[in-house]
Amino acid sequence: MVSTKLESIISASKIKPLKKSFYERNTQIVAFELIGKVLVSKQSEVVLSGKIVETEAYFGDQDPASHAYCGMTPRNQVMFGPAGFSYVYFTYGNHHCLNVVTEKENVAGAVLIRAVEPISGIETMKKSRGYVAHKQLTNGPGKLTQAFGITREHSGKDLTQDELFCVTEGKEEGLLHIQVATRIGISRAKHMPYRFYLTASPFVSVR
Repeated sequence: MVSTKLESIISASKIKPLKKSFYERNTQIVAFELIGKVLVSKQSEVVLSGKIVETEAYFGDQDPASHAYCGMTPRNQVMFGPAGFSYVYFTYGNHHCLNVVTEKENVAGAVLIRAVEPISGIETMKKSRGYVAHKQLTNGPGKLTQAFGITREHSGKDLTQDELFCVTEGKEEGLLHIQVATRIGISRAKHMPYRFYLTASPFVSVR
């Protein structure tokens, strides 16, 4: 099985996290290139992983939809660098959202991981999600954090280390399979083409 193979490879440290240099670039580029990468959370007894199939880019003071639009605050300071760290926030009073920090240090930017396609640790994900239908496990930002057990405690994690990270695994998705779309779930600057998703994946939150 693919999941068992990936889990054993990751557990043996044969797959290395993406380097800081991957994240230390333009946020829109990182959002696009994260499609097809694998999000991994190594826990005490299981390796949870899923292919990233949907992302959204958020910038700094020129992006009204960004948490960094009005400058640095205690909540958003991780967005201002260095790149390659996690930014997790609680929203709507009921779910967490996982972002990866981008750009050069002191330049705000982050990519929201909107959806993943489960690969390993699926039984753990099902238990965390209350045994919902398989396609509902991780097809949204709040759903995937619940499935992976990601909370505010995971904000500020170094994604180049071996606890929570992203990797390149297997065949990369071709450019023709990635759809560019407008952002969703926001009230400002929602017309910007900063959302990307894997066209064929059933785990995309909204098409």
